[in-house]
Amino acid sequence: MSALAWYFLKLLIMLPLVGGMAYGALWLWRKYQPGMLGAGQRDRMVKLVDVLPMGTLGKLAVVEFEGKRLLLSVSRGKVEKIAESETRHG
Repeated sequence: MSALAWYFLKLLIMLPLVGGMAYGALWLWRKYQPGMLGAGQRDRMVKLVDVLPMGTLGKLAVVEFEGKRLLLSVSRGKVEKIAESETRHG
């Protein structure tokens, strides 16, 4: 077997293996993010509805609390309420 054929054989084996490991690592990271352990296991008063990254340091987050949805701006060391609305049921 030539060196080129051996290289392509290794590539065909290793590429799906590395891709699968990357996918598994990302799945585990999303499932067990810091601060999110056990989040779905009990009924909480505060629920994180959605998070949208805004640049490198900031995020927009929608949080439910006491029948209201709050839109929050989250950055390093600072959380600000931007808007508030009633929770939609249905």
